[in-house]
Amino acid sequence: MTEVQREKDYLHPQYRKDRETLNTVMAGNADHLNMAELARLRIRYDGFQGARDIQRDLDGTLKKWNLTEAELFAKTREIHKTETVFTPTWIKKGEDWS
Repeated sequence: MTEVQREKDYLHPQYRKDRETLNTVMAGNADHLNMAELARLRIRYDGFQGARDIQRDLDGTLKKWNLTEAELFAKTREIHKTETVFTPTWIKKGEDWS
């Protein structure tokens, strides 16, 4: 990494929460929830200048699961067609988001 690259590294506002999520994903297997979380984080950190540890672990998890990014995205698109993988915590019970 050059000095110019180091100066342009940023801390992502969701870093702490994402680090915890990724640690959970890495400790688990390639189930539907973990694949959805991995895909979500891949999208969030694509091209982000910083959080290199997260980006490295995202790559490592794909390799561990023997998946390419394209395969991960294809699988998660299929998952989302047939099921709700998770409900965001910011949605209050009883709210209708349809």
